Amino acid sequence: MANPVVRLFLRIGAPLTDAIIKFGFACRFFVAVLRHSPTSWLRFSLTMREIWFAGVLSVLIIAVSGLFVGMVLALQGYDTLVRFGASSSLGILVALSLVRELGPVVGALLFASRAGSAITAEIGLMKATEQLAAMEMMAVNPIARVVAPKFWGGVISMPLLAAMFSAMGIFGGYLIGVQLLGLDAGSFWSQMQSQVDFGQDVMNGVIKSVFFGVAISLIAVFEGFDAPPTAEGVSHATTRTVVTSSLVILALDFVLTAFMFRGA
Repeated sequence: MANPVVRLFLRIGAPLTDAIIKFGFACRFFVAVLRHSPTSWLRFSLTMREIWFAGVLSVLIIAVSGLFVGMVLALQGYDTLVRFGASSSLGILVALSLVRELGPVVGALLFASRAGSAITAEIGLMKATEQLAAMEMMAVNPIARVVAPKFWGGVISMPLLAAMFSAMGIFGGYLIGVQLLGLDAGSFWSQMQSQVDFGQDVMNGVIKSVFFGVAISLIAVFEGFDAPPTAEGVSHATTRTVVTSSLVILALDFVLTAFMFRGA
């Protein structure tokens, strides 16, 4: 019988080893997706279909969520700014909070929940019903035909949805700040325009959302492609997509923020 200490290390090390092995498979899968991407781009209609599926069908939840987040942000921010006699800076607070952080991060979390899980479920069901195996039998590469278009559809959709989230959030802040609380509309917009830097704030937010789009799309297609071909396996893969994507988004946000906005 093995030593208890050895058994403890084995118990701890086995999941870690499995995670490292799976990460290696994911990296190799990512290289395969990139290698077959030129083939899928030649049939751009496939990618356009995935942009519709992942992006356009997510517009409603992104727009409504962005509107309410902006309204809540304006209500909370106004109470704080009034204490310091700086209520006229509400527009700056709302805009910077949205374009720097909330737009990319909350938009990505919603995107992972709605589109990422759907991508995993679709690929997983195609695997369970042997559609991917049938493609291979007909000499059609499933990564080029199915996976790469879904991956690029997600990567392209994510920054556009994050921008929409921020725009709707700023509009929600305007409704609360100007229309409900009575702030001057000219001051609201002019201070926002003068203090929000396009290169430092807006473009860094866009870069964040591109990183999030790559991460979510890769996790979604990999989990679907790697899912056991059963109903339970697809269900677990869908859950892993949402959980893993959420954790990766938050970790990436910390790293990117440290590089982009440190000292800004």
